[in-house]
Amino acid sequence: MPIDIARLDQATRFRPVGHHDVGPVQLFGGEQYDGAVTVVLSHYLPGGHADMSPVPAETVYLVLTGTLTLTDADGGTEELHPLDGARITSGTSRTVENRTNLPASMLVIRPNPAAAQSADAAGGRP
Repeated sequence: MPIDIARLDQATRFRPVGHHDVGPVQLFGGEQYDGAVTVVLSHYLPGGHADMSPVPAETVYLVLTGTLTLTDADGGTEELHPLDGARITSGTSRTVENRTNLPASMLVIRPNPAAAQSADAAGGRP
């Protein structure tokens, strides 16, 4: 079937460097994944945050529940509420923080570096 289905109960948990009190699961991604984009569902506990660091590739955040605060390297902040999204260009430094007393969840969508490497090795063909 040319349609991949992601089931939450089959998602893989992982621990990204620089994330504290954040529980992400890979819906589309992982070592054997060859799709063009990865999709992660990240759950931020109250006080949970990702350290200030650059995103490795253009990234889209889509908040599903709760409120998350996005801060850039210059100190500019934006509160993201349910169904708010943010597109962050490659190399842009940011931090994400749950400053509320309720959990928050968001989807993180970005290109899959493994798929890009495979395309490069195949002469630009995926």
